[in-house]
Amino acid sequence: MKWKITLEIDEDGWYTATVPSLPGCISQGKTKNEVLRHIREAIELHLESLAEEGVPLTGRRENAIVAVRI
Repeated sequence: MKWKITLEIDEDGWYTATVPSLPGCISQGKTKNEVLRHIREAIELHLESLAEEGVPLTGRRENAIVAVRI
């Protein structure tokens, strides 16, 4: 699946990634590559948790993989 990811850089230079269609799915990293690795793992864990709880994913899929806001 592809998920829209929003990237931001905080005042200390750290990247923060969020997934708008998966509330609470967030990660950080010192570099863009690091935060992308971390958010992929966070998405996998988030989806596993939703599956365990029986929450459907219908309507959560996004067309774009990364949207950057800096």
